[in-house]
Amino acid sequence: MKKKIIPLLVAGTVLIAGCNQQKTAGTTSTSTATPIEKADAVAVVNGQYISKSALAELEKDIAERSHGQTFPKEKLVEELVQRELLVQDALQKNLDKSPEVIAQLDVARRSILSQAALQDFLKANPVTDTDVKAEYESKVASEKGTEYKARHILVKTEAEAKKIIAQLNKGADFAKLANKYSLDAKESQNGGDLGWFVSTQMVAPFSEALVKLEKGQYTKTPVKTQFGWHIILKEDSRVQTPPPLEAVKEQLMPYLQRQKVQNMLEARRKQAKVEILVPLTEEKPKPETSAPAVTEPAAPPAQPATTGESGEKAAPAGAVKETNPATPAEPKK
Repeated sequence: MKKKIIPLLVAGTVLIAGCNQQKTAGTTSTSTATPIEKADAVAVVNGQYISKSALAELEKDIAERSHGQTFPKEKLVEELVQRELLVQDALQKNLDKSPEVIAQLDVARRSILSQAALQDFLKANPVTDTDVKAEYESKVASEKGTEYKARHILVKTEAEAKKIIAQLNKGADFAKLANKYSLDAKESQNGGDLGWFVSTQMVAPFSEALVKLEKGQYTKTPVKTQFGWHIILKEDSRVQTPPPLEAVKEQLMPYLQRQKVQNMLEARRKQAKVEILVPLTEEKPKPETSAPAVTEPAAPPAQPATTGESGEKAAPAGAVKETNPATPAEPKK
């Protein structure tokens, strides 16, 4: 059966794969790794064994890169065989002795060693359950805000919003009006329901109007945002309940690990003798100091800028810089 090169990791990681194969092939004259026994191999290529551990590493790498997707073992073994063929070809051509490859191998080596140092540090200084619990109590459990449950009707103009408010004042059903008029409820037919949310998830004018409402009350005047005009109904509010420790433990662990690593690196940086040998900021070119000879009469003085009613000088046309404020989050739909 004819084998085809599968586009897994060959194109992007052939160099590192070559390094790995030099460690796992075992019987080449350039390898310094322990020779692989036949019982510990998945294949042999021109007398060079490919270890079972290499297959396991490839399976793990692909699972991480493809978010759990798996491939048949036959294809993975063929991938390793093709990598070994490339490595053998490179070694036969003495590519491992070229300055470019040596430089790249050194970069890969340093990267692998730095990761190994981090893993060794975290193994010796693991994040404990006590660390996680302390972080949870100080950062998660202590944060108690207010959640709101609301509906809204969003229309394009203030006049439309006022007509809808007039209907609400006469006892019309809010959800039915939302399904009929709201720009974001006509298709969903959800009655303008926004569910539960914290005030910071909404744009400022919306949140400010919502917080002032009593339970069951709607805004008597339209609320303008960059999305249009809103009528807001506050259905309920409650004290925000923090998630249980077990629900956020997996999120806290990486954060605490990074914190430990950062503290360790800062301490070692202070103890190390470091001299930066390159400028860290670009120097601006110096302006020319020689003035050109004056051959023409001096120009008449510029006219003063026109002063507006406020007494401030008006900027000339085209000089006004338009601001671009950050766009707040759109209300949930």
